[in-house]
Amino acid sequence: MLEFKRGLRLRIALTFAIFSILVVGTLGISLYVASGDIEEAHIDQVIEMEMEHLIERYRQQPNFVPQAGSNLEEYILPERSDELRLPPYLQGLNQRRHVVFRGPQEVRAAVRHVEGVKFLVAYEIGLHEQRKRDFGLLIGLSLISLIVVALVVGYLLAGLLVREVADLAGQVRKLAPGNVQGVTLTQPGMDAEVAQLANALDDYQNRIRRMLQREQEFTANVSHEMRTPITTILTSCELLAAESNMSEKVRNRIGMIESAATRMGEQLQALLFLAREQALGVMELVSIAECVYDAAEHLRPEITLKQLDFEVDVELNAVLTLNRQALQTALVNLLRNAVQYTSQGSVKVKFKGRKLTISDSGIGIEPSYLPFLFERFFRGSTQGEGLGIGLAIVQRICDHYGWLIEVDSTPGYGATFHITFP
Repeated sequence: MLEFKRGLRLRIALTFAIFSILVVGTLGISLYVASGDIEEAHIDQVIEMEMEHLIERYRQQPNFVPQAGSNLEEYILPERSDELRLPPYLQGLNQRRHVVFRGPQEVRAAVRHVEGVKFLVAYEIGLHEQRKRDFGLLIGLSLISLIVVALVVGYLLAGLLVREVADLAGQVRKLAPGNVQGVTLTQPGMDAEVAQLANALDDYQNRIRRMLQREQEFTANVSHEMRTPITTILTSCELLAAESNMSEKVRNRIGMIESAATRMGEQLQALLFLAREQALGVMELVSIAECVYDAAEHLRPEITLKQLDFEVDVELNAVLTLNRQALQTALVNLLRNAVQYTSQGSVKVKFKGRKLTISDSGIGIEPSYLPFLFERFFRGSTQGEGLGIGLAIVQRICDHYGWLIEVDSTPGYGATFHITFP
């Protein structure tokens, strides 16, 4: 759910915020430009009005002397020599508009000659510039506030928009492919687009369900057909072993056939579990030591042939409530690998603190192989026999029952597998 929120919901919020910023930002820039034009027009209007007022007063009162203000200066110069009375920054201006500076302050000046008299109006525009800056700052602060508000509001609105999709994702996450009954995702009151997606997922789920049903029926039939001859072989071996007039050589061969048939049955059960992810048995109180010895029983001839030391450090009263067949299947595969890839030395099994450890002194595992070790059909060495599905079966069993499996290995010094039970 978190990834979904950081994806679609955030993108919707960002889209909403960007759209709002573009619209309001464009409006703000337009207002700022317009405010500059308005201020310029206001300055021109003030200068023009003061100039007209100055000329009119002079016509009415030729001896009229204008008074200079803080930001507005007016001068009447009847004679050319009167130019020297002007401040230095206003001297020498001809008849037109001028931009001059009184220190750091910008001054707009207008000069007009009427009937041989020079009229000059100088207007300091500092207040207009300050008003324009304040307005620009206000627009900037408003834009920043808009970004925050747009992100928050957009995120909240996006939550409302994607809520149905998020709920649908939660329902899909809870689906169990093996559930034949299934769950209908389409619900009344859904938006048309979400309902269309839910219908598509329902259709896909139905197809998966039908495929799983066909696969389960096929594997059940195969399991039945293959178990029948294996059972026949095992029964025949038991009957032959009961014969008293049989040589030791023949009896050993019968034992080999029985052992091979037993392993075939175990592999068949493991393959069916790998394909169907169905439980291998019931949960019960299991003796760890007994399960270890049973799993290692059919490996005794190879252990003896290689003269390996098989050490079991498990207390006889150590028990756990788990699936016995699942644990034994995992142990068979791990012990087979340990014996198969160990030419000399030892194979050790230890159980302590709900952790079962199987270690060997064999060829070890290359570090580059470790990420692929539990993949189906992967083999890290050409030594030994097998299809490369043993560790994949162990991983699937551990995942199914919530066991944690880990591996440590140094090439040339063996490998150690740890299974930690919850």
